[in-house]
Amino acid sequence: MSVAATSEDRELDVVVFGATGFVGRLVARYLAGAAPAGVRIGLAGRSTQRLEDVRNELGPSAADWALVPADSSDAASLAALATRTRVIATTVGPYRAYGLPLVEACADAGTDYADLTGEVLFMRETSERHHDRARSSGSRIVHACGFDSIPSDLGVLLLHLAAQADGSGDLEETTLVVTAAKGGFSGGTIASLNGQLEEVKGDPALGRIVADPYALSPDRGAEPNLGPERDLRSVERSDDAGGWIAPFVMAQTNTRVVRRSNALQDFAYGRRFRYREVTGVGSGPAAPVKGAALTGGLGALQAGLNFGPTRSLLDRFLPDPGEGPSEDKQRGGFFRIEVHAHTSGGAHFRARVKAQGDPGYLATSVMLGESALCLALDGDRLPARAGVLTPATGMGTALVERLRAAGHTYEVERIDAARAVGA
Repeated sequence: MSVAATSEDRELDVVVFGATGFVGRLVARYLAGAAPAGVRIGLAGRSTQRLEDVRNELGPSAADWALVPADSSDAASLAALATRTRVIATTVGPYRAYGLPLVEACADAGTDYADLTGEVLFMRETSERHHDRARSSGSRIVHACGFDSIPSDLGVLLLHLAAQADGSGDLEETTLVVTAAKGGFSGGTIASLNGQLEEVKGDPALGRIVADPYALSPDRGAEPNLGPERDLRSVERSDDAGGWIAPFVMAQTNTRVVRRSNALQDFAYGRRFRYREVTGVGSGPAAPVKGAALTGGLGALQAGLNFGPTRSLLDRFLPDPGEGPSEDKQRGGFFRIEVHAHTSGGAHFRARVKAQGDPGYLATSVMLGESALCLALDGDRLPARAGVLTPATGMGTALVERLRAAGHTYEVERIDAARAVGA
């Protein structure tokens, strides 16, 4: 593996690409307040004037930040951007439509990269086309560095480390339960979902890839045959959740990312690691009804987005890319997650992950901002790995420590023996 870019051979440490968009501005604002003194940051996008406007909004700490003109449709500008900085954090999506040239530029230049994609087809294509190239250049291409899929990926990593430290064996049945959340749909997420739905409608082979629980595996043939691992599509009871559970809208992305993490680590979590993600809906008499309503609503949303006339109607109410909630609504959002893992040694571990802030906007801007800083500043603590990676395999516990310091919660305990386990 070649040595990735160092501070001595690059002008900048971190560049936010898409800094004039709604989420890009949030990431830039976060870095203006959180980046240590001396970190060399740039803002990139198509319009220098709009970049300057954003920089002016950020206050004195950003006054000297570089402005870098770059366009996702201009390969030369992306190549110049990638060779100028050590890390690029990009919010320019939908990523399958606009992101592939930037991944290629970073893989060629040995530049680290982080994004917010939840698009399985995009991640599949980048891994097939650019994993070996990025590994050779020393580039870490880290996808899904927001609510998709950092809480999932890091939560499971910590469960694995806790089980290993405790001598409790491999992870087996593992379930992420969203116990509470408040936030709005991201316009970018809706655009990505629409794009993937259109592609799947036009090509049944792509539909089979998206439905494959191991769609992001680096070696599909090496994956264990554990029987059906379809995402939950109905309402059922769960002892781990302490009540009823229903589908989770982001499971189709997050579960594939977590399984890729296991495979990239030579199946360190275990060869019988089974993983799913669900929404907890409570334990009272009304819980099954609530779960059924949630299940029906998610099904209706997908069906509506699949049908042209209905999609046109939904588009009037759903946010467009570049739009988002007010600052008050962002601050009022939150998420709380539990991840339960049963091990081959008979132990039961639970991870708790939570944060204040709208999951898809404010909390995500913290996750992407800290991912960029982690890649730029924590090189000696990162896993010795390059290529097309996941948060767990590209940054691991170094990112956990950063997010804890930023106010996010990552806790693990062994609950069958009622004793905490450090990880």
